[in-house]
Amino acid sequence: MKRTFTLVAAAAAVVVLAGCAAPNMQAAMGEANELSGPVSGGVKAELRTEDSQREAASKLANDLLAKPLTMDGAAQLALSNSPAFQAALAQSWGEIAMAQQRGLPGGVVFSFERLREGADLELGRLLSVGLFDLITLPQRRAVSKIESEQARVRMAGAVVDQVSNARQAWVKAVAAREIEVYAVQVKDAADASADLARRLQAVGNFTKLQAARQHLFYGDATARLATARQQAVSTREELVRQLGLSDEQARVLRLPDRLPDLPKAPRGPEVVATALASQRLDARLARLELEAAGRGRGVDLVSSLVDVELGARRDTRFEGNGEKSTTRGYELEIRLPLFDWGSTRRAALDARSLAAANRFDAVARSAGSQARESYAAYRTAYDQARHQRDEMVPLRKTISEENVLRYNGMLIGVFELLADAREQVTGVMTAIEAQRDFWLSDAGLSSTLIGKPMAGASSSTSSARPTTGGGDAAH
Repeated sequence: MKRTFTLVAAAAAVVVLAGCAAPNMQAAMGEANELSGPVSGGVKAELRTEDSQREAASKLANDLLAKPLTMDGAAQLALSNSPAFQAALAQSWGEIAMAQQRGLPGGVVFSFERLREGADLELGRLLSVGLFDLITLPQRRAVSKIESEQARVRMAGAVVDQVSNARQAWVKAVAAREIEVYAVQVKDAADASADLARRLQAVGNFTKLQAARQHLFYGDATARLATARQQAVSTREELVRQLGLSDEQARVLRLPDRLPDLPKAPRGPEVVATALASQRLDARLARLELEAAGRGRGVDLVSSLVDVELGARRDTRFEGNGEKSTTRGYELEIRLPLFDWGSTRRAALDARSLAAANRFDAVARSAGSQARESYAAYRTAYDQARHQRDEMVPLRKTISEENVLRYNGMLIGVFELLADAREQVTGVMTAIEAQRDFWLSDAGLSSTLIGKPMAGASSSTSSARPTTGGGDAAH
């Protein structure tokens, strides 16, 4: 009996000592920041649990919003200010805690009985512990560590998503604001052209067809301006939501007048090989899932066949005549799966292991393809943006300057000059869209290389604008 009580007491001590170890969120957050470093650029995420941390985050937000918000500032603000991101970090903390809890002993069960029969009273006490919980504790601890690592990798993925989404939202908002400015210029030029056409038609110097063409240009420019203004509002509000700004913070949010310049040179193709040689987040998650399925399979197989509970019992009986008697002993409780002998659970374990192995294989096979596709989109966007900047915009400027000279020499009329002005501004808007697509592709490439591909990151959103040559105005 002493051995039985010693075993139960030792098990209770193990439970108490193991329960003292709480998950270290700061260490987990540090690992997640390190894994997401290639995308976050050194910006650290932090789960705010104290008032001092919240005050520091509020001060940082005020400092960032006191001046025009940069792309890196948007990423930093999204990590420190967004309540939705804080909720994701808190959920990750819960996942880490649950994973660590699964590596602890199942606990000690205490049962108490009080039975009365006439004048007799019987008190029963039972202290029991699961033997398989103790025997399989090392294996379950190993699985618990793997699951904790999975939660930390998922937390790093959440940081990557938050930074990439914030940068893309910032790029869209700044580009839409810049395009809106040029759309106003196109509309003003079309308005002047249409007004002049009305006057010339009124005095008989313009045909009805010529006036209709100018009014068509004006109507098209007005519709484009309305679209550009709505796009500017939509992208700005998308950025506000992504950064988690309050109404007061949204009112003071200021954006730069233009997008950053293109880098002097694009990233080389070696970044793809480097990323594939390093540890991608998706590949790491798949490998951990496969490892957890393999390590946990043995424990789950044994528990699917039999489970054993060992308990120490002490009963005290008080007789009606005042006599007292005590009985001691132990109980052994064995659970047997009589209906299927664990076959359904073993089938589920086999399916889980097979699925984990195939997911790991699928991630390994698709990683190279995703990286190559994202890099190709990045290079295409860079080449197109540089082509617009170095070739198309200077050519349109040259054509505009030559048309001014021709107008001063009375070789062309005012309508041809206004049409050329519209074409030049439209060309600048196309260049802005190409520059926007490059920065979107740049954020998408960074996210893909670390193993968090973004949906639609490789697609171009720019569209070719119809040319409206000045020749129509002369007819």
